[in-house]
Amino acid sequence: MTSGRGAWITLEGGDGSGKTTQANLLADWLTDAGRTVVRTREPGGSEVGQLIRDIVLHHRGDIAPRAEALLYAADRAHHVATVVRPALDRGEIVLQDRYLDSSVAYQGAGRVLDGTEIRDLSLWAAEGALPDLTLLLDLDPDAARERLDSADKPFDRLEAEKAEFHGRVRDAYLALAAEEPDRFLVLDASASVAEIAAAVRARVEELLG
Repeated sequence: MTSGRGAWITLEGGDGSGKTTQANLLADWLTDAGRTVVRTREPGGSEVGQLIRDIVLHHRGDIAPRAEALLYAADRAHHVATVVRPALDRGEIVLQDRYLDSSVAYQGAGRVLDGTEIRDLSLWAAEGALPDLTLLLDLDPDAARERLDSADKPFDRLEAEKAEFHGRVRDAYLALAAEEPDRFLVLDASASVAEIAAAVRARVEELLG
């Protein structure tokens, strides 16, 4: 693995798919290889973003679907400008939990809004920025629900949605991956942690050269 240029890697997938576990393993591996890793997330990867995260995930009561989509886009605009681009300019690896694909899946398919409009809004907010690689951890919603239940912690607003919602989210993710196969690596999240991590490392090593 060579060093020098920055890279932007995002992790996507339904709640309970194992994104945090794989992000931790990948960050450790990259750090051991001498790379500087910036761990971040959307929403909430900045001080402003944390305020927005509290609203979209923990607000008691309904939020109109379009208002929710706009809040995510506002977070995205600030996050890319103040966290992602500066880190890439420094030659660092940005390892990010969720990006615009989450908005297309959750606010588009999940909330039954127009996915193309959601994507266009996000790209406008982020000045067209797209990751170098998106790792999609794909898991059946029923299996994901079992994992979330076993975690024994309160659900946020999106985790608490019904199975039909999460089914639409999964279908949207797989459609996005099919449309951009060069950017996405689809991973079977029901495989072992070690198997998934090995596939991730192989693809990231290829990306970084």
